[in-house]
Amino acid sequence: MSDSPSAAPVVLDLWCELECPDCHQALSDVHALRARYGDRLEIRLRHFPLDKHKHAYAAAQATEEAVVQGKGWPYIEAVLARTADLARAGEPLLIEVAGELGLDAEEFDTALIDGRHLLIVDADQAEGKAIGVTGTPTYVIGDERLDGGKSQEGLRARIEEIADRLLAAED
Repeated sequence: MSDSPSAAPVVLDLWCELECPDCHQALSDVHALRARYGDRLEIRLRHFPLDKHKHAYAAAQATEEAVVQGKGWPYIEAVLARTADLARAGEPLLIEVAGELGLDAEEFDTALIDGRHLLIVDADQAEGKAIGVTGTPTYVIGDERLDGGKSQEGLRARIEEIADRLLAAED
């Protein structure tokens, strides 16, 4: 533990859902931001399942189970890589991906049935609505909200500009 104020990373909240093709495309930006900032930028996935994607809510719950089992981001990336498959296959794909990653697929199935992660998903969605999130992906960094659902053009540059400013203010 450090008493240095610069020890805390800048936080980028990514309001996302795993059946969203635009969120799939946003993965390249996430990878580039991780490569540029490392642990100085904490990227947090926030759930915002959209009604138009019928498996997004289950995918959000499954993501939380992956976090519990220690592979949140690998699971997120694996499911986002297969958004079209998720749209067709639904929950069986979520369990299949868990198995592919060496997670306890049976526990995923149970978690989807018993709804143990519903409160987390609902809380994220409510918070997103409260701050004006209407689509995915939406990024929140500092006090700025950037909507990637309409266009992702130039968003990574804008995120980098804000992150650089916030990191410079900490130094």
